[in-house]
Amino acid sequence: MKRPLVVIGLLGSTLDRGSARRWEKWRPTVSLAQQEDLLVDRLELLHQPQFSKLAEVIADDVRTLSPSTEVRLHELKFSDPWDLEPTYAALYDFARTYPFDPEKEDYLVHITTGTHVAQICLFLLAESHHLPARLIQTRPSGRKEAPGDYEIIDLDLSTYDQIARRFAQEAAEEVSFLKAGIETRNAAFNDLMLQIEHVATVSQAPVLLLGPTGVGKTLLARRIFELKRRKRQFTGRMVEVNCATLRGDAAMSALFGHRRGAFTGAVENRDGLLRAADKGMLFLDEIGELGLDEQAMLLRAIEEKRFLPVGSDSEVRSEFQLIAGTHRNLHLATQKGEFREDLLARIDLWTFEMPSLRERREDIEPNIDYELERFGEMSGDRITFNKEARAAYLRFASHDAIWAANFRDLNASMTRMATLAPGGRINTDTVKDEIKRLERQWGVGTPALDLCSKLLGDKSDEIDRFDRVQLNDVLRVCLESQTLSEAGRSLFAASRKNKANPNDADRLRKYLLRFELDFRDIQNAISTQQK
Repeated sequence: MKRPLVVIGLLGSTLDRGSARRWEKWRPTVSLAQQEDLLVDRLELLHQPQFSKLAEVIADDVRTLSPSTEVRLHELKFSDPWDLEPTYAALYDFARTYPFDPEKEDYLVHITTGTHVAQICLFLLAESHHLPARLIQTRPSGRKEAPGDYEIIDLDLSTYDQIARRFAQEAAEEVSFLKAGIETRNAAFNDLMLQIEHVATVSQAPVLLLGPTGVGKTLLARRIFELKRRKRQFTGRMVEVNCATLRGDAAMSALFGHRRGAFTGAVENRDGLLRAADKGMLFLDEIGELGLDEQAMLLRAIEEKRFLPVGSDSEVRSEFQLIAGTHRNLHLATQKGEFREDLLARIDLWTFEMPSLRERREDIEPNIDYELERFGEMSGDRITFNKEARAAYLRFASHDAIWAANFRDLNASMTRMATLAPGGRINTDTVKDEIKRLERQWGVGTPALDLCSKLLGDKSDEIDRFDRVQLNDVLRVCLESQTLSEAGRSLFAASRKNKANPNDADRLRKYLLRFELDFRDIQNAISTQQK
């Protein structure tokens, strides 16, 4: 028994419009009902709210030509069908919520109508199987009143494998570009890069990069910018600023610019960093360090693309994409009143947490090779390890090293050894000296008491000596663990045996909150000490 045929298509606000003499004109959506060998059981017609009346006309015309065809109208609320992000989002939401039943129905997606952007979005959703359908394309014949003809395209057929391979190859090249060409072995990190590549390609929304100092947030932001620039999504430049360096009145001026005479020392107009990022990207590293006033101004600039320079009565516009980076727990900062909740909600749409080097120990070896290759490009000398030295350094780097500043530590370590390598060959003596240097630098063996003081500041003096000893031990375990769950299992190894459903991570999280601490804060503590 033949399964019902369902066609999904966008209303053509121009091509489907026929005015009073509409029957004398070829209209792509109506032509679906005029094909003698194409029996459409249901037509799902998508349209914007402002074209509701036209959609009703088209629906009536289809029913007139094909009484057996059920026509359903769906409003999609996106203001500009030429704007990729909202158009893709609206069509994606439709695809995600529509009750597809491929075992009982066949589906076609009509890609003749709609803007080129909308047609591309429909193709992508079909190609990714979010729309489990083949494509149908209609076209007019020589006579205006004729129904024209159609072609059905099945992307799953071998005919289109080459197209799919090209998409896959391009996506793989873009992911490799984001990773600086390093063949990483960590599955979670590779999955993360795949997500970032997809979002960077289709979205202009803010991106938030989380992670401790030195994990590569700045490098990744630069790579995202270059990727989007190669795709001609940016014509402007990338502007970088570390928000920790912005203090007081100078922060407003640096970000939003000022007019001459706005304050003492303002001898000439200044555009500001947001204006400099127009048509490009603004990377705000350590966004959690911004003051609350700057946060409020930034929120308006993100949402409305305009802001007031200091001392100006006239607003200026800047179309930029924001990428923000931070090592802080911004949700905890909002609870403390240190970060605006509305700004966090706006920049928390696409949030990616960058793992520390300790969480990617299998990637240390390819990164060592990358650092040596980069040193060789800059110095003009080829540097290698001898076999014993490489094995010794890898044992230390993969098992015992703390990597307090993550890839910054690794880069510095490789630079030192490459510089000191006799005859361009890193030997075991060079490695032994480097390991001792790193251990001194990280303070291996120093009391956790110093870390407690660093994390809590003057508040550490308010903790009883008994509680302080316990907290110090917890902090040390947290530093030695890659995840909150791992630290919890280690700390509660004895008591967890008597529990049917132990939740060690939650137990540890609640303990740390007593001291207003977060696991990530502890992971970043050594890096902060070294600044």
